[in-house]
Amino acid sequence: MKKLLGAVSMLCLMTTGALAADKTLTISVYSFGMDAMAEAVFTPFEAVCGCDVVIETGNSVERMAKIEANAAKPIIDVAVMSAHDALSLSRKNLLHTMDFSKISSHADLYDSAKDPLGNQSAVGYGYYATSIVYRSDLVTINSWADLLSDDLKGRVALPNITGTQGPLTLKMLSEALGHEGAGFEETIDAIGDSADDIVTFYNRSSELAQLMLQEEVIAAPVGRFAWSRFSGADLPFKWADPKEGQTGGMNVMLMTKDSGNEELAYQFIDYWLSEEVQTRVANSKLDSPANSKVVVSDEVAEALTYGADLINSLHMLSPATIIDNRDAWVDRWNEKVVN
Repeated sequence: MKKLLGAVSMLCLMTTGALAADKTLTISVYSFGMDAMAEAVFTPFEAVCGCDVVIETGNSVERMAKIEANAAKPIIDVAVMSAHDALSLSRKNLLHTMDFSKISSHADLYDSAKDPLGNQSAVGYGYYATSIVYRSDLVTINSWADLLSDDLKGRVALPNITGTQGPLTLKMLSEALGHEGAGFEETIDAIGDSADDIVTFYNRSSELAQLMLQEEVIAAPVGRFAWSRFSGADLPFKWADPKEGQTGGMNVMLMTKDSGNEELAYQFIDYWLSEEVQTRVANSKLDSPANSKVVVSDEVAEALTYGADLINSLHMLSPATIIDNRDAWVDRWNEKVVN
């Protein structure tokens, strides 16, 4: 009997191990800091869940295209992207409606991260502020309107309208110039009038950093996630505090519809949003935390978009505003700025 029990126990252990090995979660994430993200999030989660985590990387356009192409049989369980890109997928009925009660850390999120799409299809996991980085020895920035001032003619760069920072810059320039409406027509026209005085309309923060380090550009709107490219340089770069305030955005996590792997996806999302993991990610300076309980040092906070006061003060564009207006923005930009 003892031998039989032992054999049965061994069989159970082998079966349990096989089932654990068969558990696989496929997630699609940004490629930035992959080694550090694996150490902070993905590898520790594998130990917690007894599963395999398969990582796919790429930009948001590639990620969205893959989710759409495989809608009938999803190959991605969880994805991260900007809130407005997530809303685009949600409007196509491609996202799983979340039961937030299955995410124990949900209650600890900042309010704006709890249901950023307004339909329980995503949760925020990280914020970023956007302001103006400038050479403090050459110019002073007090307002977003200074980007179009005579002092910066031939020395300023602006983000392209198709990039993440483009619509955010339009919003803050519009506020500074006293323009009304989400169409940003007057603001785009004003940029078009000054187009010859703008060094470039950049697409990537790495491209901008090179121009600023070469001293061809002395001021430009920048996302906080790229601040480290400037803060560690020998040149005196400063992060502006314009009188209109700072803008910013949020990245979210979502679950694809009918992936069949919902329970493991919930477990992963809850893990990533936990105070422990969000603190680990923040201390690695990979993402700014959406969990309001995270506490970091002043040195770490300097590199992040951190704290209730800052996060609650950000002038963020709603995902719906971006989705509903961006085609018109691009059309007018091409007409007034590019031509």
